[in-house]
Amino acid sequence: MAITFDKALGIHEHALQARVKRAEVLANNLANADTPGYKARDVDFQAMMQKAQDSMTGFGMTTTHSGHMDTSSPGADGELLYRTPHQPSIDGNTVDAQAEQTRFMRNAMDYQASFQFLSSRFSGLTKALKGE
Repeated sequence: MAITFDKALGIHEHALQARVKRAEVLANNLANADTPGYKARDVDFQAMMQKAQDSMTGFGMTTTHSGHMDTSSPGADGELLYRTPHQPSIDGNTVDAQAEQTRFMRNAMDYQASFQFLSSRFSGLTKALKGE
């Protein structure tokens, strides 16, 4: 039986990529916190992971005809979604800088955890190949 990276790494490779994309979006929100009319964006991490899981198992729903309804979750392809503000500002900006910083730090910690997990996986694979 051949070992592939998809089988060895599982969903964690996709999680790492999704965390990177989310970090970019959150950093963009923070950079535009003072831009009048800027609307805060985010990605749906859960929907992205569900789509990755479905693609790995092969049990995801697919449309086979142009008349079929799209049943996928919004944001599953990594498209950006608008965030509903708790208290929008007068100038139309929906970025709450403190909430964005909190989300960014949480995402950074989750990224670090995924990275450490993948690092330990590679370490284990290396030991297995060396016969240790």
